Amino acid sequence: MDTVVNAGAVVYGLILMLAAFATHPLTEALRLDALFLGQASEKTRPLNLVFGALVAGYGAWSLLTK
Repeated sequence: MDTVVNAGAVVYGLILMLAAFATHPLTEALRLDALFLGQASEKTRPLNLVFGALVAGYGAWSLLTK
């Protein structure tokens, strides 16, 4: 079960990183800046790149250290 959760974290992190560059209904629904910031705009979109790299990196690290 841990493997599935960590693989999901890697996928979600990659989608977040993609949300920093692409506007698609899937990426728009999963943007963290739009969820937590009241005034989300194109200027806050790069936050998804940072958070996506952190989530994907932690998920990948967890998968590799088993």
